[in-house]
Amino acid sequence: MKRLAWVALVLLALAPVAARAQDKFPSKPIKIIVPYVPGGATDIVARILADQMGKNLGQSVIVENKPGAFGIIAIEDMVKSGADGYTVMVGNVSTNAITPIIYAAKLKIDYAHDVVPITDMVDIPAFLVATTKDFDVKSVPELVAYAKKNPGKVRYGTVGPGSYPHYDTAYFAKRAGDLDMIAIPNKAGATGVINDMLNGSTQVTFLNVASATPQVKAGTLRTLALVNHRRLPDFPDIATMQELGFRGVGTIAWQGLFAPAATPKDVQQALFAAVTDAMKAPAVAEAFEKQTFNLVPNASLDDAKSWLAGQMDNWRKITSEVKIEIE
Repeated sequence: MKRLAWVALVLLALAPVAARAQDKFPSKPIKIIVPYVPGGATDIVARILADQMGKNLGQSVIVENKPGAFGIIAIEDMVKSGADGYTVMVGNVSTNAITPIIYAAKLKIDYAHDVVPITDMVDIPAFLVATTKDFDVKSVPELVAYAKKNPGKVRYGTVGPGSYPHYDTAYFAKRAGDLDMIAIPNKAGATGVINDMLNGSTQVTFLNVASATPQVKAGTLRTLALVNHRRLPDFPDIATMQELGFRGVGTIAWQGLFAPAATPKDVQQALFAAVTDAMKAPAVAEAFEKQTFNLVPNASLDDAKSWLAGQMDNWRKITSEVKIEIE
């Protein structure tokens, strides 16, 4: 009888171990939260990768859009959903580098303690563009000269106070000689900013290349400079900001995968492998190439932490040098 009781106790002790062994991650659908409405760059990245990850893993990978509050809603929802790897987030430079700095007091979590990067995924080149409607500026030197001659009359588009396009143009104005330029926010996102540019209510802005290209080809927007590591093959005559003397001005807007920091390390590693394997698929590479997105996965989880720390340091510097009134 005692022997049977001992065997029962051993089996009971081993049961959780066996359950964990059988419950290999992922054993159920994964949810990716996107902090924006459908259709934008972050949503596009999430859906392309979710589709391929689902095929590779043999599990559904669902995208759920939770826009609002500069990414705070999405970040907090992810953290509160449980640190098991089944709820993650695709975030970008605004939501996962700038928001934790300038809106730290609004967060109900400790971002540095509660959120961990799994990997950077893509970064997105941008153009500094000018409207062609009643605005004859054709180059960055011409823009600087015009702004100096007409203080307070150059209007630039942003997707909201404290967004990276807002900081990009304000930082450009500072570096170009403290130009007096006026920010015109449009919370309808890139589409709203483009409409403002087309009707002439704003005159310059930073736009990602994929969003700007149709209007550039139509002649309604004019490219002044490129924000990227190097010139683009499709636009070989458009110089980069660093070539024009403005190194560090303008954001190559990255998109990364994030998880709750308490997620077990082996699950973080499984997520890292799942997303980096998905990025190796020819269909994914082709889809991102069509969007002019650069594939930039990190080499490891530790590399991802170093990458995000560097991004946060960079944005602490920018946000301390450029004072923007935020909501």
